[in-house]
Amino acid sequence: MSSKKEKPLHSLVAGASAGSVEALITYPSDFVKTRSQFGGTAEGPIAVIKNTLRTKGFLGLYSGASALIIGNGAKSAVRFSTYDHIKHLLADDKGKLTPARNVLAGLGAGTCEAIIAVTPSETIKTKMVQDARRPDPQYKGLIHGTGQIIKNEGLTGVYRGLFPVIMKQGTNSAVRFTSYQSLKQFIQGDQPDKRLSGAVTFGIGAVAGLITTYASMPFDVIKTRMQSLEARTNYRNSFHCAYRIFTEDGITRFWAGTTPRLVRLVLAGGIQFSTYEFVMKLFRTAGTE
Repeated sequence: MSSKKEKPLHSLVAGASAGSVEALITYPSDFVKTRSQFGGTAEGPIAVIKNTLRTKGFLGLYSGASALIIGNGAKSAVRFSTYDHIKHLLADDKGKLTPARNVLAGLGAGTCEAIIAVTPSETIKTKMVQDARRPDPQYKGLIHGTGQIIKNEGLTGVYRGLFPVIMKQGTNSAVRFTSYQSLKQFIQGDQPDKRLSGAVTFGIGAVAGLITTYASMPFDVIKTRMQSLEARTNYRNSFHCAYRIFTEDGITRFWAGTTPRLVRLVLAGGIQFSTYEFVMKLFRTAGTE
């Protein structure tokens, strides 16, 4: 990510590419994470994988994938383009951001992506993953599932869990971008426009993903519960959901699904930043020819 202002269209395309590629590669870990966070008897990651492969086959690990791949592409497009814009507004004359301004830019990007893209796609994905557990699933693909959700719950049905999603995505983006930019600036030193190798970029992104996982996990668990099929009858709001998780399952349940999410976000951090930097490099190269 250059210190110079990127063209909005370039950021959108590069961000969408990064999100879609990452989601396609890492979706099985997200599926396992989501299954681990539902209420009732806790399922460990290994048990989820074994049960899914036995009953649904390998493609069962991709239940609800279309919603996340499309949503992740849109989310990353919004995330990177918004972050680039806010970063440019807050950067000093050398193109650098203080840690506090980096957090602010990340929070802004995370909030925008939560409202525009993440909440609808995550709600649909979560309901489709849970529906796939039924002996006789009701949703026959992304379009049919989305239509049924809106028919039964109204348009607000795809915006359930908006508050925890905003909290999760705000934390995600603030921590991820701050970690990534801090590590990148440390390596670049006094050369803010120095190009880093793909391996270094992947490594920095992976570390940022590791930090992000532990910082935002409780919001992710609350989000999953609020978007489940039973949310309307089990929880009055996000705070009531958090209270029930704490009193009925204990504080450690807020980190349910950490292992598969950790795998996903470490890979996601590396894949997304590497893909984004690669696509932006293509745009810059084409622009100089």
